[in-house]
Amino acid sequence: MINKLVILRHGESIWNLENKFTGWTDVELTKNGIHEAVFAGKQLAEYGFKFDIAYTSLLKRATKTLSIILDEMNLTWIPVIKSWELNERHYGALTGLNKDEMKKKYGEEQIHIFRRSWDTPPEALNRNSPYHPLNIDTYKDIPKEKLPDTESLKDTYERVMPYYKNKIESNLGKNIMISAHGNSIRSMCKFLFQLDTNQITKLEIPTGNPLMLKFDEKKELIEAKYLDQSRAKDLIKF
Repeated sequence: MINKLVILRHGESIWNLENKFTGWTDVELTKNGIHEAVFAGKQLAEYGFKFDIAYTSLLKRATKTLSIILDEMNLTWIPVIKSWELNERHYGALTGLNKDEMKKKYGEEQIHIFRRSWDTPPEALNRNSPYHPLNIDTYKDIPKEKLPDTESLKDTYERVMPYYKNKIESNLGKNIMISAHGNSIRSMCKFLFQLDTNQITKLEIPTGNPLMLKFDEKKELIEAKYLDQSRAKDLIKF
């Protein structure tokens, strides 16, 4: 039985603030993003949370958020497992571009489809781009055929969920923290909340707000809530 599973989207990043498609680009947290992480850590500590193990992506906005939280909780000693499978969705040729400018270029409806549809990815990123994971040392040991040129939410789901089921579920019964990204978390939420492909396109994940999940002995979700209810967004209701 899971004691507690907490899933958190990283604090606000520089490209969140600049309204750019970030994806796998490794950008820093803003001052506000650091504040969100500190507040999340203090809130988790005040609620009496204790984690046995933590998981995060290879992107520093998620790893730094987790590090700040564990520092606030005096839990810097627990095992932290980093995996590229928990990375944000890859936005292909949209990577690094301003969302409002792209709405002017492609139309608001098309950008909405790229951002929120289940299975329509943006155009592939040129493999010579410095933003392509083929050209980033972080991913040099990952088989090239696994590195995406672009991803839909469906592609992200098919990357995230095998890792979740094979690696994270094996530790159920421990207190677990996951620091990840909007779309990798949406992928997990689709599975955990049993959402259909229409429902998941409407789910928003706030930055820096711990989502606490409780399960019964059958690993069925029985409770879910954001700790900061003032920024709860539209969590699926129980």
